[in-house]
Order: sequence, then C-alpha cells, then structure tokens
Amino acid sequence: MELYIKLIEVLFPVFFIIGIGYFLGKKNPKFDTSFITTYSANFGTPSLVIFALTAGGVTFDIFAEYFIYALILLTSFGLIGLVFLILMKKDFIRELPTFILPNTGNMGIPICLFAYGKLGMGIAAAISSLVVLLHFTLNIFLAKREFDFKVIIKSPAFYAIIITIIFLYFELQVPQFVMNTVMLL
Repeated sequence: MELYIKLIEVLFPVFFIIGIGYFLGKKNPKFDTSFITTYSANFGTPSLVIFALTAGGVTFDIFAEYFIYALILLTSFGLIGLVFLILMKKDFIRELPTFILPNTGNMGIPICLFAYGKLGMGIAAAISSLVVLLHFTLNIFLAKREFDFKVIIKSPAFYAIIITIIFLYFELQVPQFVMNTVMLL
C-alpha cells in the first residue's frame, strides 16, 4: 500500500498538469500556444535548469559525470536511430531528433524530484541540460538543414547552462534573489 501512495505522490502532480493542458486544448482547439512556447523556451526552461541544478545539491563532479553518461546514451540512441532510419529509407535528418531528444525537462525533472528528492532532481537536471542544449541547437540545425551560429547566441537556455556550470565549478552560492526568481518562473 505504501508503494501505491508513493506512486501517486510522484506521478499525480505531473499528470494533473498534463491534464490541465489537455483540458484547455479540448475546450478551445484554436488556443494560441505561441505565447506559452515562447515563454517556456526563453524563461521556463532556463529557469528550470538553473533552479534544479543549484537547489538540488549537485556538485560539478556529479554534474559532469551524469552529463557524460547522458552524452554517451544520446549518442548511442542517435547511432541506432540513424541505422533504423536509413534501413527504413526515411528522411533521417528530419526524423533523427525523435530518437535522441527525450522529454527530460518538464516531465523528467519533477518526477525525479518527487521520487528521489532534491539530489535526484539535480541529477535529472544534469542529464536534461544536455537534452536542452540539443533541443535548442542540434534540433534547429537539423530542421533548417544548416549550421547557424546565431541559434546558439540567441538561446537563453545555452547561457543558463553555461552560467550554472560556472557556479558549480567554482562552488559559488547563487544569490537568494536569483533562486527565488527562477523558482517562481
């Protein structure tokens, strides 16, 4: 029975939020999501990464270790996906991101927080940092079919991850007003 209660504690908040989004989509199918998408990409994702990495008690060594694990895993998924897409004669440039870019941020981090506590949230954020970087760089490069350095320069998530890594590396304390702000965003 205790296991079921723990499962409900972990999964209910995430699926409740998903349910709200589903309800809003069904209620008004013409709901304009451009504001939500822009807000999430420019503020929500960078804030989530900053908060999860700095509030989770993750050290630079733990971050680097799990970042490398994620890099190995995503590279493996990419290679396997590439082989499957070539064998299936699909447009691998357009369809490869579905093999290598899981939804680790907005679902994975909260689930790890509720299941494993703050350290689990931090480790999930370390893994998610790589996925976020790939979402806002490689994914766009593949969609455009060209490398554009402006994409990286315009990506708030890129700067958030770099700044957070600097704080972790030098073991700097993030100012409380910054923590409060990213927690609310």
